[in-house]
Amino acid sequence: MQNIVSILNQTDDVMYFPILIIVMAAAGLYFTARTRGVQIRLFGESIRLLFEPGDDEDSISSLQAMLVSTASRVGTGNIIGVSTAICLGGPGACFWMWVMCIIGASSAFIESTLAQIYKRKHEEGHSYGGPAYYIEQGLHKPKLAALFCIFLIATYAVGFNLLCSFNLQSTFIDYSFYSPATTPFIVGGLLAVITAYCLLGGGKRILKITGTVVPFMGVSYVIIALIVILINYQNVPAMVLLIFQDAFNFQSILGGVAGSCLVYGIKRGLFSNEAGVGSAPNASASANVSHPAKQGLVQTLSVYIDTLILCSATALMCLSTGVARNATVSGAPYVQNAIHTVFGTAGPVFITVAMVLFAFTTLIGNLYYVDNALIFLNGKKIPSKKFLHIFHLLCAVIVFIGAIIPMDAAWAMADITMGGMTLINLPVCVLLGKIAIDCLKDYESQRKAKKNPVFKASSIGLDEEELDYWK
Repeated sequence: MQNIVSILNQTDDVMYFPILIIVMAAAGLYFTARTRGVQIRLFGESIRLLFEPGDDEDSISSLQAMLVSTASRVGTGNIIGVSTAICLGGPGACFWMWVMCIIGASSAFIESTLAQIYKRKHEEGHSYGGPAYYIEQGLHKPKLAALFCIFLIATYAVGFNLLCSFNLQSTFIDYSFYSPATTPFIVGGLLAVITAYCLLGGGKRILKITGTVVPFMGVSYVIIALIVILINYQNVPAMVLLIFQDAFNFQSILGGVAGSCLVYGIKRGLFSNEAGVGSAPNASASANVSHPAKQGLVQTLSVYIDTLILCSATALMCLSTGVARNATVSGAPYVQNAIHTVFGTAGPVFITVAMVLFAFTTLIGNLYYVDNALIFLNGKKIPSKKFLHIFHLLCAVIVFIGAIIPMDAAWAMADITMGGMTLINLPVCVLLGKIAIDCLKDYESQRKAKKNPVFKASSIGLDEEELDYWK
């Protein structure tokens, strides 16, 4: 196991530095320049579009599609990922999370706009799509589209679910009943059974309850974090100074790049907001909008909500309390120690409840994307019930394994599989970027003419007959 973890860590380090850092930064800056900072310049327009209704009552609106993608982004990474970045990389990781969030929001615009342009129409009237479809139709590379789907399945059925399960069991470490020899097996077993039950058609009531409670838990988490920060308001100036000092401590960064605040900030920021990874476009394609750029603009907000609000809530809450941060407490214990300073024993319990809800909905939500990839690989047809049952049982086994593997292995697997998706999706977005940029120009010209923008493929030089939905 030590040899496997060592190989995974080495692969993880090389993939993120220098490869992914360069690809993500270059793509984000390129899209920001070409769109003239669409993620900042049209921020107000993005908010306006949130409240624009769909074409009919049965259609999925921009807001609904954005909430689906936000739900998939919001999860254990907002708590555990941020804590790990600060404990292992330093407070400066927060700054690099913010930077990559703002830059990456432009990539989120491009990928979601492309997903809208190349989406397909279902026989029942609704739409579907994602990176596999714009790779296949836009680039005419079906084999690359299939490879992307394989990486997506590896990421959301394996990498992310291993990590999600590990993160959940780690929240119990500070409790007196926790035993390293037995507790991970018990938590993993219970989580695997509940996941399998829901995936195999049962647990509809469980899914409905968690789907209702999680948004309130997210809001409650931000409120709790704000209370902790306000109570420690005297530490805020020193905390902000510490973040910026550490972020630009180049001696520290260059001395150990793989473990620096720069790399940890980018890794955990990408894991949390998924901008450019190619996951959110699967949800974006389902929105019923009159113009693809509308959904692209709305998706930039989802990235902001995840990183600038939820991730920042965790980071600032922990740093404002001044509790010890090191490798020993990285993950849930650091957050639980911070909230304990204000709310006593009730604080860690709140974090545990939040983690249980976030982890469960993340596990189920991850497999929504996986099902889309399986359909694409199966010739655009839903696989047989027998195959899906076997596949979902394997997913439950992976959830169990995630609870009992070492932390390094869980994070490395998630980083590597997610990195593979990103290294396919972002270059494709660059190659097809002109189409999304022309689409944005068309949208803006119609808005200047006081019109409600309506998309016509011919207006940006595309053949309408080649687009399934926009014929």
